[in-house]
Amino acid sequence: MTEQKAQLEQQLWNIANTLRGKMDADDFRDYILGFIFYKYLSTKMDLYANRILKPDGLTFQQVEGHAQEAAFMEAIKDAALDKLGYFLLPSELFSELARRGNGGGKHQFILGDLAKVLNHIEQSTMGTDSEDDFGNLFEDLDLTSSKLGKSENDKNELIVKVLTHLDEIDFDLENTESDVLGDAYEYLIGQFASGAGKKAGEFYTPQQVSNVLAQLVTLGKDKLKSVYDPTCGSGSLLLRVAKQVKEVSGFYGQEMNPTTYNLCRMNMIMHDVHYKRFDIKNEDTLERPQHIDQRFEAIVANPPFSAKWSASPLFMSDDRFAAYGKLAPSSKADFAFVQHMVHQLDDNGTMAVVLPHGVLFRGAAEGHIRKFLIKDRNYLDAIIGLPANIFYGTSIPTCILVLKKNRSQSGAEGNILFIDASQHFEKVKTQNMLREEDIAKLIDTYKLYSNGDFREAQIEKYSHVAPLKEVKENDYNLNIPRYVDTFEEEEPVDLAAVSKELKAIDSDMATTDATITDYCNQLGIDTPF
Repeated sequence: MTEQKAQLEQQLWNIANTLRGKMDADDFRDYILGFIFYKYLSTKMDLYANRILKPDGLTFQQVEGHAQEAAFMEAIKDAALDKLGYFLLPSELFSELARRGNGGGKHQFILGDLAKVLNHIEQSTMGTDSEDDFGNLFEDLDLTSSKLGKSENDKNELIVKVLTHLDEIDFDLENTESDVLGDAYEYLIGQFASGAGKKAGEFYTPQQVSNVLAQLVTLGKDKLKSVYDPTCGSGSLLLRVAKQVKEVSGFYGQEMNPTTYNLCRMNMIMHDVHYKRFDIKNEDTLERPQHIDQRFEAIVANPPFSAKWSASPLFMSDDRFAAYGKLAPSSKADFAFVQHMVHQLDDNGTMAVVLPHGVLFRGAAEGHIRKFLIKDRNYLDAIIGLPANIFYGTSIPTCILVLKKNRSQSGAEGNILFIDASQHFEKVKTQNMLREEDIAKLIDTYKLYSNGDFREAQIEKYSHVAPLKEVKENDYNLNIPRYVDTFEEEEPVDLAAVSKELKAIDSDMATTDATITDYCNQLGIDTPF
């Protein structure tokens, strides 16, 4: 399976590079991911229709032109809209468009037909339960854009080339036990993120960080009623949580960027998450929350670091912020996201959020909110310091905050775990990455702490279990070095050995000087010293 996955990832990346020289990373990402998604929908439609038609001895393609075409199509459409959430005609399938575009080895003009098909996929959902999940999914696939080529023929030739290459790849969707395509899709998103610079943080959390967050919020559970990400980007965090448990009943998220919002919905569907099991909204989470009356068993997030927000005084009457008595500053929304997530967290839930280190020690309103979470609510469970330069687009060191509303269920109620994992990583090119052993050590330490085994959870120069009294004595400053001493004493200097070494160097230099002087005398030139 690993070999099949690696092969598919490489094939898709090679096709993506067909577009790479024509446009910038953001644009060719949207086109290639959109076309892969279209092929996925087509293949699912074809497989499902053929399964329905098997008792009739027909294939989906044979229905068009059949004496009972209208009746068959109506039945297939009704079933597909319920099961898949959308409908495609046989003539609209990806393979058919690719065949027509490459008819007889000569590229035929298909841009108009392709635009109609993509539009029809969205229109087929109108008035159905899946309308919100498929609406405007292909709006970033502008087939009229000059980025594809100067002339219509140039654009058509490039698109046909991409479709033809994609058509040759077997997505293996009949293998229901495998999620190779979904993983390959995730791989592509990660590849685009690695080359997107500062913009990458808007839509992607590195997999090793997603893995840590997912394990933290699923500890001790094999099923989740719900998982929520208030800044869900491409949905990678939500999907990573699903890999840690046997079942997630519902996926919920909110994303402000329309393009990234579309990418998230595609990513959900590509991972075979049924449209009835996810609810992703396109809005500003802090200003206009869309799931405000719901509570979630697991919450994960990588919000934009120190983003600006309105901090309007009107929010002082908002249930998310009112109890704290203060709002996060307008110049730094970090704690506003924390307050929002705490409000949405269920009583039996766990949340894990990545934030800049400043949230641990900044004063004023942020210090007040931090103290309220610890002293008045006792929600803060653990703080984990991550290596610097681990996120795309920023080199700043970051931390993970783990919060629970009901900490009495673990043995950790009157304590906070501090882990300094900042020096545990591998440098890969320009990025620092958590290795499997780094993640395992981190999670194992948190497990010991959660089970009340504080002695084993305290590792010299790595982790410390701080009673709330100790945190209070530090005036609720959570800067990790206050709790985890990572100072390394330098080895004592052997002055006698150093003196002996310096004498040896002087002796060597004198010998070298004499040799140079002898050479200069033989050549009849002045010495250089």
